[in-house]
Amino acid sequence: MQFHVAYSSYLNRKYTKMKALYHAIRDAVHEGNLIHGEKLPSTRELAATYHISRGTVNQVYDTLTAQGYIQSEHGRGTFVAYQADLSNDASTVKTCTHHLSSWGNRIQQFEQQTIQRNTPANADTHDSSLESDEVIDFSKYQPDLSKFPYDEWNNRLYAEIRQREHHLETPSAMVSSTGEPRLREAIAAYLRRMRGIQVDPDHIAVTAGSMQAIALLTQLLADPGDHVVTESPCYVGISKAILAAGATLIEANLDGQGVVPQDWEARMLFVTPSRQFPTGEMLSLERRQTLLDWAHRHDAMIVEDDYDSEFRYRGMHVEPLKTLDKAGRVIYLGSFTKTLPFEVRLGFVVLPPTLADTFRKAQALYEPRPVNLIEQRALAAFMTSGQYERHLRRMNRLYSRKFHLLLKLLNKQLSSWFDWVENEAGLHVFGWWRGNASTYEVFRASARSEGVVYSEVSSSTSDGTKYGLYLSFAHLSDVQLQEGVSRLKNAVTASL
Repeated sequence: MQFHVAYSSYLNRKYTKMKALYHAIRDAVHEGNLIHGEKLPSTRELAATYHISRGTVNQVYDTLTAQGYIQSEHGRGTFVAYQADLSNDASTVKTCTHHLSSWGNRIQQFEQQTIQRNTPANADTHDSSLESDEVIDFSKYQPDLSKFPYDEWNNRLYAEIRQREHHLETPSAMVSSTGEPRLREAIAAYLRRMRGIQVDPDHIAVTAGSMQAIALLTQLLADPGDHVVTESPCYVGISKAILAAGATLIEANLDGQGVVPQDWEARMLFVTPSRQFPTGEMLSLERRQTLLDWAHRHDAMIVEDDYDSEFRYRGMHVEPLKTLDKAGRVIYLGSFTKTLPFEVRLGFVVLPPTLADTFRKAQALYEPRPVNLIEQRALAAFMTSGQYERHLRRMNRLYSRKFHLLLKLLNKQLSSWFDWVENEAGLHVFGWWRGNASTYEVFRASARSEGVVYSEVSSSTSDGTKYGLYLSFAHLSDVQLQEGVSRLKNAVTASL
């Protein structure tokens, strides 16, 4: 008789002959390929078909019979006894439902929340007639990895792997969830030298990128119903973390000096004072002092996200808000995602002494052992050797040239339609649309057809919705920057 099950595929998975035949028949029954009442080959026939011993087939049939999948009838043969429910009729299938917690429901409803978004405006809807390598993508906020010193980095990684036997004497379970001590010491030294922050390494926690720190801090410091302040617009991950915690979002206005301080009744404030994300405005010293005074009076915490302060193209580096904090009101976030390869997801948080142990316990709940420990150790060596800062200096020169090229192109070709924010730092350029909402929507559609992807933000004003876009440039070549701006100009022309 004709008979086929997926015996060979199981055998290729290094199963024994008996296990391969067992799983092949059992799964065929489960999947409805062998239906209830169907006759199976005799043990002799099956043994001959798959070139196995009859004893092996007998053992498989005995096991399947004991489990209720098949049954033998004297004088008639062996038949499928299991009856699977294979009905595809939606009216007869009972859908499995899950009771979600309040937190789970808030996560589920993210897409329905009305929050300021800074996401690719047309990343999934560009002209499908264009090949992917023809699209100019300004939405990718990533470094130029073609210039990354992979040889030096790989040498550090290999060295840590070779020392694995040594590290086994101090297994990862013995390392605090806050990260490899050598890396925390290297970060502390870097912050003292480059950012003017004096910090004890024990008050630094290494995280899986800055978003992990943002989510944990929100859970630790904001109860459901508490008010938390963000800049408007801001990084969308911050808004999501606040809403997931059940807190109430207060969106603070911006002007040419950054966030506009008010006497908020709130527990937390998220702020990007060195270079507001995404507009690029720098918070004035007077306003920094006002925010610290607000935090003191309201017993509140300020989370400072210093997301790309490594790259400055003219003038002195702006000191972080944390350097002015004498009362432990500022939590400082940093990240390596703009300077290291994509797969190395590492960030860090500088915590007030009174919060460091609580954060460690919260981090250990989600990650009992340090994340990316090999990479952490390699990065510690990379930093203490001076290679990391040499890499930053090289990239700063490269990005400075790209930044000034892009800004020159934008001011020459698109300044009539965009108000570009002047800022000599960072990895993107931001501009507010000078026209109204309807002309912007025409521009957006035209840019899509031109094959240009960018990120946009929107803000509600008394005159209606105000749109802005930001263009990330680090990963693009000079030719791509020129072509991208040319396409944006074509899109503007089409919107006239």
